Amino acid sequence: MEKKKILVVDDEHDLVDVLQYNLNMAGFQAEAAFSAERALEMIGDGKTHYDLLLLDVMMPGLSGFELAEHLKYNIKTKNIPIIFLTAKDSVEDALQGFSHGADDYIRKPFSIREVVARINAVLTRAKTEEQEEGVLRYEDLVMDLEKKHVTADGQEVQLTRTEYELLKLLLGHQGEVQTRQQLLEGAWPEGVIVTDRAVDVNITRLRKKLNGYAQHIVSKHGFGYVFKV
Repeated sequence: MEKKKILVVDDEHDLVDVLQYNLNMAGFQAEAAFSAERALEMIGDGKTHYDLLLLDVMMPGLSGFELAEHLKYNIKTKNIPIIFLTAKDSVEDALQGFSHGADDYIRKPFSIREVVARINAVLTRAKTEEQEEGVLRYEDLVMDLEKKHVTADGQEVQLTRTEYELLKLLLGHQGEVQTRQQLLEGAWPEGVIVTDRAVDVNITRLRKKLNGYAQHIVSKHGFGYVFKV
């Protein structure tokens, strides 16, 4: 399974080094930004995908609250979960953090175990909320199940009904092999007679439309296909 990418944003270099090292050891892919301005450059309005931000509040220049507000008002970055890390420990400070879109609020000093546990909880909650809202996602490949709308890196992908249903089955069961029989039953209307070859042909067409995400649809010889993460 691909590692979740976390951006640590704090002007305390020693703290960032400790967090980055321990998060990598915990199985994440942690990157660092020593200012909110640098974080904005790295996020690039959604061009670089991050699964979560660990964000300090008090930094020179743009504050953590201001960065969070900027991200939440941008459609491409508004869904990135944010955990604030801060020495400000009053109830009012915490409420202010949540009012700026925080998913959690951790007071300094903290333990690494606590940070890792909070990160896992927020990521699990974010995934559940997406599923409840009728959204399937892998990085910036997004299926809106209510609107029957697919985008890849922010660009709409035009799919036939069969291609859409195939992608829905694969993206909805990431890492799980879907047999050709499962794909036939899920993507074609009941009573329509098609062969296994029809699955292969439509998977090929689907891959061509997904550009860089095509590599994640992998054939399992003798079984079927899997959306590999």
